[in-house]
Amino acid sequence: MYEKDNLHWGLVHAFVLDGRGGARSLEWEQLEGLQLAEQESLWLHWDRGHPQTHGWLREHSGLSDFSCDLLLEENTRPRLLTLPEHELLLFLRGVNLNPGAEPEDMVSVRIFADASRVISLRQRPLRATEELIALLEKGQGPRDGAELVLQLAHHLTDRVDGLIEELSEQLEGQEERLDSDARFMPDHGLVLHVRRRAAGLRRFLAPQRDIFAQLTRNGFGDGNQWNELNNRLTRYLEELEMVRERVGLVLESEHRRMNEKMNRAMYLLGVTTVFFLPMSFLTGLLGINVGGIPGADSEYGFLLICAILASVGALQWWLFRRWRWL
Repeated sequence: MYEKDNLHWGLVHAFVLDGRGGARSLEWEQLEGLQLAEQESLWLHWDRGHPQTHGWLREHSGLSDFSCDLLLEENTRPRLLTLPEHELLLFLRGVNLNPGAEPEDMVSVRIFADASRVISLRQRPLRATEELIALLEKGQGPRDGAELVLQLAHHLTDRVDGLIEELSEQLEGQEERLDSDARFMPDHGLVLHVRRRAAGLRRFLAPQRDIFAQLTRNGFGDGNQWNELNNRLTRYLEELEMVRERVGLVLESEHRRMNEKMNRAMYLLGVTTVFFLPMSFLTGLLGINVGGIPGADSEYGFLLICAILASVGALQWWLFRRWRWL
């Protein structure tokens, strides 16, 4: 009920972190005049597409026009901007787990963070925020804004591993059949689909890895945790590169087998043509409609020609076997 009421105003979730891993939720009306204790932090999670979100962000958030423009812009890519007063703008992407969506069509979350406040915006629902809220309800969530951003990045990154594993398993099935069945032709559509999904993931994960590397150095939150996220994304990108190489090998194998079949068919066609060429020449020569054809008046002429053609065929067969053409 709380989320439905707040969604009327564009506010999806509002929490005050108590500094010990727990939080209390807020209604829209409680935001005005809210006073935080020393150890408390505020987290506001908004629906970016709601008109009320735009109005609140520009008129009541206290953010500069520059920050509001970036948070509300239509298309973004993963990036990090460091602002004065130890503030930052962070744009991240996560796997799209919404019904009917392609996972590699990654959902974005835009974040403004300072010492005591985190403002996040999303266009589509995020599983990562639901997991964070579940942890806060158990008293095991982030203690401040820096930890909240870090844990949100962790949850967004966790989903990538399962998707890469799924892509790898789809390729593995094709590779196993290629190895076990010499006549198997790979599912071209499936292989290209895997390559497209891997490319879509890599497009967003590569800049996101660089963001985590920057956060490792700039002192926002636990540098070791950001470094671990950087290492995980590096590993995921290496696995995606391996997936791309495996796709190339599968397609190369398909292309090679198709060429082998074509070459074999052309070879057999050439041998067959050469095999029957002398016989065709003899029958064509004897079939011309002029006088003086040998054996034309003999009752054994046809049998003699058949014997000659059989002898030529046998000779050719012996030569082809000797020359290893067959």
